[in-house]
Amino acid sequence: MKRGLTTLSALFLGTFVAGTIPALAEDSADPIKFVLNDWTGQLISAQIMGEALKREGLNVEYVQADAMAQFVGMKSGDLHVAMEVWATTQSDVLNEAVASGQVENLGESGMQAKEEWWYPLYMKEACPGLPNWEALLEPDCVAAFSTPETAPKGRYLGAPVTWGGFDEERVEALGLDFEVIHAGTDAALFAELESAYQRSAPIILWIYTPHWVPAVYEGEYVEFPPFTPECYSEERYDCGKPTGPIWKAAWTGLAEKWPKAHTAIRNFQLSSEESNELIRRVDVEKEPLEKVVAEWLDANEARWKAWMQ
Repeated sequence: MKRGLTTLSALFLGTFVAGTIPALAEDSADPIKFVLNDWTGQLISAQIMGEALKREGLNVEYVQADAMAQFVGMKSGDLHVAMEVWATTQSDVLNEAVASGQVENLGESGMQAKEEWWYPLYMKEACPGLPNWEALLEPDCVAAFSTPETAPKGRYLGAPVTWGGFDEERVEALGLDFEVIHAGTDAALFAELESAYQRSAPIILWIYTPHWVPAVYEGEYVEFPPFTPECYSEERYDCGKPTGPIWKAAWTGLAEKWPKAHTAIRNFQLSSEESNELIRRVDVEKEPLEKVVAEWLDANEARWKAWMQ
């Protein structure tokens, strides 16, 4: 037996010396295409991960895509990584993409998502039944939220239409006398809130977190009937939006072509509180996003390097 082991060892060493032992997989020199969506927190998450990989010598490219169409790109392999997929509005499309076998859910990011109708606290004077959603059925409350654009209906300022969210369906299902007006961009959504807040003007709008708004402005979320999976699966939409984690997703070819990147993205973690502060620096303090990301990477080098292991 010892002789057999010795012979086997010699054969193994001979193979090693000959250089025929397979090398550990290395990341391709081709660019990893990270999706950039149209909200600040996602831009920060994508570039924290992308710039960390660049510092490790990987080739990273950023590609703009909307929050729903990105899954078509990942299925085909034309796009590779989406760093924020929100359980609140993207669960169905993510699950469908994963079921196709072309997209992989790389786990929770550490951030927890909430997206819902929100109003400044001063609006309770005109609509005292809030935050109960049934207050929005009262004619006086509808009038309080109406604008010349929508009168006699109330005005609800929704997110960019590409975000989904079923707000029109919810308005119809619950019999709300409101018109949904979609902001063109994330920036426009919050610029309108800031303008209304400074004037104590009527506004009710889509607010999400992680974000700086709930920490800076006094306000409350509307309390709709609790979300249930059946509310959405049966396409009733007579309930509130779901809450839940923010996931990371990738083209299934990522692990084979860029194994180090795949490991790092799977290990990526950022808390909602950290994200809120980084978003605040960009959107409120007007610091360049690239500067905010670079300073985070400098201050957290040991942390992001551990993601690579």
